Amino acid sequence: MAVPQSSRFYPLPCMLTCASLFSGFYSIVAAINSHFFAAAVAILVAAVFDGLDGRVARMTGSTSRFGMELDSLCDLVSFGVAPAILAYLWALTPYGRYGWLAAFLYVATTALRLARFNSQSEETPGHDFVGLPCPAAAGMIATTVMFSRFLGATGTVKHLSILLLVYVLSYLMVSTHRYLSFKQTNITREKKFQVMVGMVLLLILLATEPPVTLFVVSLIYMISGPALALHALVTRRREKKSLAEEESPLS
Repeated sequence: MAVPQSSRFYPLPCMLTCASLFSGFYSIVAAINSHFFAAAVAILVAAVFDGLDGRVARMTGSTSRFGMELDSLCDLVSFGVAPAILAYLWALTPYGRYGWLAAFLYVATTALRLARFNSQSEETPGHDFVGLPCPAAAGMIATTVMFSRFLGATGTVKHLSILLLVYVLSYLMVSTHRYLSFKQTNITREKKFQVMVGMVLLLILLATEPPVTLFVVSLIYMISGPALALHALVTRRREKKSLAEEESPLS
């Protein structure tokens, strides 16, 4: 009997997904052992594997329902549990109840974000993300740890901004703010060379001071959602005002 396409097992993309899971699990172990910088790097490595598995599956025509479910389960560990534990052990422990509640809220909103993404991708597939993607949220926590290390913090820290950051990330993941997705981009043949040059320049920029540049990129992407929503709100108000002025009778 033939196996349905949706339940088939494709080894290559699943191995990449498991590599992301391995990196997330290593991040948890490293955070428990107080190796916070290594834990942060492991989360970023997990994000790289998470980006590769979907692209490999689409390129080889090996997408399946099994792969999607496996990817969501692994994402919950790598981008939900791992960054929550890292943030709690690194900066949230001094805040007691508020600290571990923030860590739990982060894990819960990650699960809700993944569930909503799976349901929306089946019903109304789109080019943008609704809510901050959980790999980007985890990357924000990881790059914050790396940036703090760059500033001289070698151990645990206590700063209210970290606690607020976890709560803000939790909100953004379940918000309705739209974030740009770079999975499907239509690039004309004339612009491919310019895009390639831009990518090379971006890699050079990121390689100059990775803890700083990665933190800045993550921060810009995090605030891009609310910024786009604010821009859309201002645009709608201007359009309504101009329409009302056009329809109002002349005095």
